[in-house]
Amino acid sequence: MTAAEIEVPVSHAAPEPDPASGPLGGDPALIGVPTFLVGSIALGLALVGFVPAAAVGAPLAIILVATGIGQLVSAVWAAALGQSAVACIFGVFAGFWLSYAVLVFGLLHNWFAVPAAEAVPTQELFLISWLVTIVLLTLVTLRLPLAFTALFVLVDVALALVLTATAQGSATLQTAGGIGVFAFVAVGVYLFFHVASLATGGKGLPLGRPLVG
Repeated sequence: MTAAEIEVPVSHAAPEPDPASGPLGGDPALIGVPTFLVGSIALGLALVGFVPAAAVGAPLAIILVATGIGQLVSAVWAAALGQSAVACIFGVFAGFWLSYAVLVFGLLHNWFAVPAAEAVPTQELFLISWLVTIVLLTLVTLRLPLAFTALFVLVDVALALVLTATAQGSATLQTAGGIGVFAFVAVGVYLFFHVASLATGGKGLPLGRPLVG
């Protein structure tokens, strides 16, 4: 018997009203991942010396307007979909990028009354705080596919290198930190192709098995 052969009883009850509009659809990563990438690329270029060291504010236009706001929009979108873990990830990175922009602007324009001699410890405070937070985020997301864990681990490594470079005043380690940034950018590009493929009707890309079942 086929589905066409099944007799469907006719209901004489009054038709029910159309249901209210459901929750939002779509994939917040389609905004979150590329806006994360563009800020990371700008920061990586600054760290490897593409612009002079004195031009510390060079990537801020991208980081503040595109990356910070893009991560925030993605976090709100994910929360509206009930995707708590995704909202957490994008929300944490929104905080990182926005606070980075405010830190640099604040130090350049003396918003926080930080003496010039204390600028380096202030940067260290920022980097230590975020390194600890991102390491915690890495640990609590080990149930995600391996590609996401690789991304977070590389972010941790890049932050650790930049922190060490800042503490030691090492241009070599700063460049290494920029290379670390480009390493997690490469993983981010792979993830972007994955979500873009799914959004355009494709199968997505292999992301690897989670480290924790």
